Amino acid sequence: MAVFTVLYPARDGAKFDLDYYEATHIPLVKDAFTATGLEHVQVLKGLAAPGGGPAPYIAMVNLTFRDAEALAASLGGPRAAEVMADVANFTDIQPIAQISEAR
Repeated sequence: MAVFTVLYPARDGAKFDLDYYEATHIPLVKDAFTATGLEHVQVLKGLAAPGGGPAPYIAMVNLTFRDAEALAASLGGPRAAEVMADVANFTDIQPIAQISEAR
């Protein structure tokens, strides 16, 4: 399995609409990428850092794909631009992304 993780770093004055993200963006992601191999979506809301400080990330998401080819087909597919264009509707944060292999 291949996992595409997107992290949204916390910063003062950052815009992040978690309600929009969960109600609109994530369903769009599922609709756009399920046909090309998306199998599971896990959204995580940052609560705190170890020791009780503020969370370093407002939110993060793990998108699990059947394999690396399915991930590539989704991110390079015809609906990827639509998904990326929607990001401005919920955040002004420059996300951090990573591709991983589930072991």
